[in-house]
Amino acid sequence: MEKPFLRRIIKKIFIILNCITALFFLAGAYVKYFNPAGWWFLGLFTFILAYLLIILIFFFIFWLFNKSLWCCLSLIIIIVGWQAVINIFPVNFSSSFVMQKNPQSIRVMSWNVEQFNILHHKDRPEVKQEMFDLINKYDPDIACFQEVVAGDKKGGINYFPDIKKALRFVDYFYSYSVKDDFDKDHHFGRIIFSKLPVINKQTVVNYPNDYNATFQYIDVLKGNDTIRVFNIHLQSLKFSKANLNYLNNASLNSDSTIPESKSIISKIKKGFIKRSVQANFIKDEINHSPYPVIVCGDFNDVPNSYAYETIGKGLQNAFVEKGAGIARTFSTISPTLRIDNIFADKNFTVTQFIRIKKLLSDHFPIIADLILSQKR
Repeated sequence: MEKPFLRRIIKKIFIILNCITALFFLAGAYVKYFNPAGWWFLGLFTFILAYLLIILIFFFIFWLFNKSLWCCLSLIIIIVGWQAVINIFPVNFSSSFVMQKNPQSIRVMSWNVEQFNILHHKDRPEVKQEMFDLINKYDPDIACFQEVVAGDKKGGINYFPDIKKALRFVDYFYSYSVKDDFDKDHHFGRIIFSKLPVINKQTVVNYPNDYNATFQYIDVLKGNDTIRVFNIHLQSLKFSKANLNYLNNASLNSDSTIPESKSIISKIKKGFIKRSVQANFIKDEINHSPYPVIVCGDFNDVPNSYAYETIGKGLQNAFVEKGAGIARTFSTISPTLRIDNIFADKNFTVTQFIRIKKLLSDHFPIIADLILSQKR
């Protein structure tokens, strides 16, 4: 009598866990429909969506082997959230990348360059040149960089004329605010380099006029076509070293557990809310573009999040189209943090995509080749 009773209890526990996982997965998959101002906590499920998917697959296999109809629950949930699934794991069997460019294509790079290594220029002086070499090797036509630290004062560590000389571009647009200056010799901002003719440059400022509330775009010519390229950097979580150490080495016995947890949750909440406001503002500007758009940047948010879905609505993600695997772009905390993106108007064809797994910044650079359709 004991074994059947124990089996019934275990089965009920598994059913409950399966239902909870399914509910959490759906919350993460459809968080775009909930305003983060009141539902910010649902965004937490986007960070663990890949793990929830793996658990759902486990439950599906478990119930299948036990010949139970409960296997249908996980299957139905995965089907209902299929778009969220392919945002994480695109159904592409390979992501080979050909260095030789198609003359019709535009090669676009996006990279958070982490101040071009200025904080470690003494102990790792070779890194900056390695970054320049990598950029020149892949030969992008458009390069969107975030967290750029450079200045126009001679003697500065990141003297901007030296950076321009090291990179083979014909034009650029550096957006920064002096109130965010890195130091007396360097500005802090974002930059777009271009090998295509630039006919318009614009910095868009929104309240509260800080770094993440502003973004930039340029209009470039490709043949007879005009294309608008956005470079954005959404609100970061601003984790301190103590926060990161706690996340990487959490211990329930630590005296810092409760205060660090509160600090992290508070920063996550603020991040979700601020990114939602920034995403809405950016999307409005995208919608008013008279030209096909390319959107690059550090979103500081994962696929299926409110910010990702808001900005990406009506666009195609280059990784989803031609990438493979998980392809994290942030190098620490979790292997699922693909927070850098290249979105393109649906008038483009994404021909190839690569995430360059070379750790020269805390982010990995991403590159996509795009061809603009002539039938529009």
